[in-house]
Amino acid sequence: MSFFWLFLFLLHLSFAYSLSPLSAPAQTFISLNHSCPGTTILSYSRNSTYFTNLKTLLSSLSSQNASYSSGFQTATAGQAPDRVTGLFLCRGDVSQEVCRNCVAFSVNETLDLCRNSKEVVLYYDECMLRYSHRNILSTVTYNGSAILLNGVNISSTNQNQVDQFRDLVSSTLNQAAVEAANSSKKFYTRKVIIPQTLYLLVQCTPDLTRQDCLRCLQKSINGMPLYLIGGRFIYPSCNSRYEIYAFYNETATRTSPPPSLPPSSTPQQQLKLAPPPQISIRGKGGNSLVIVIALVVPITVLFIIFVAVFCFRAKKTNTTYEREPLTEGKDTNNDKLSPQFFFSFFSC
Repeated sequence: MSFFWLFLFLLHLSFAYSLSPLSAPAQTFISLNHSCPGTTILSYSRNSTYFTNLKTLLSSLSSQNASYSSGFQTATAGQAPDRVTGLFLCRGDVSQEVCRNCVAFSVNETLDLCRNSKEVVLYYDECMLRYSHRNILSTVTYNGSAILLNGVNISSTNQNQVDQFRDLVSSTLNQAAVEAANSSKKFYTRKVIIPQTLYLLVQCTPDLTRQDCLRCLQKSINGMPLYLIGGRFIYPSCNSRYEIYAFYNETATRTSPPPSLPPSSTPQQQLKLAPPPQISIRGKGGNSLVIVIALVVPITVLFIIFVAVFCFRAKKTNTTYEREPLTEGKDTNNDKLSPQFFFSFFSC
């Protein structure tokens, strides 16, 4: 078999593996937290009318016709006392496809994570799913909250710098809360330079009034210890977050110009933040395919290089006795390979 055709075959194989749809890991959504009280009063049986209504509600929220473009939808199924009210809220910067996939994922998870519970809130980074036997629409709810903190303290021995950082985060988050409360989408992001970039995000469910949204966000902001380099406080009705890295899609959000530091701050006084810890999360079902690609491509490249070197050395040996005698003073290192050599190389 010609090594030229073997070369083409192996090259094609390596590209086929790298471009195969199977090589892309499936989208996975990591649960941040969930709340589902398991009391007798707040539970239902699988043969009850409430469960039938719940399945109808979840099917409506995860249907193809749901409002994934706006990132928010409410639904109601059944009549009292078995009525179920629910909603989903996607983070304001995610795409319609990510919103739809996150909602579908959370609907599939809810019956496992919160089995037989009438009061449920599921939190993911990209979306939130919530339902209840009570009317939860246009009402602020603080039960079922969650706080997630970046456990790294601000790296500074100067207490004034720590206080400056905390005050800046607090004031910027509260300014963003006002902007979110005044917007129709109840969502706002902002970044500041201190001198390291700081990213902030606040969001309410759009069914809240301006006053309720602002009150909820202020309570969320006040619930975080702002001396850490990142954190978030989540309520069923609103959430706030800040980090020193971009955790949202900047191109899909409205971002204000970064405010400058106070005039009294000099470059030597500006706060230096430690980088956040790197956390690696792997989705299910994709690891073996990634390993196959990681092995096949380099092995293929190494094999091709080996074949090329082998053919080159073999051809060099075979043509040694076919060359004309060297003329006096001729430098063998300056010999140029003829076009016939390249033809012979690919037919080695």
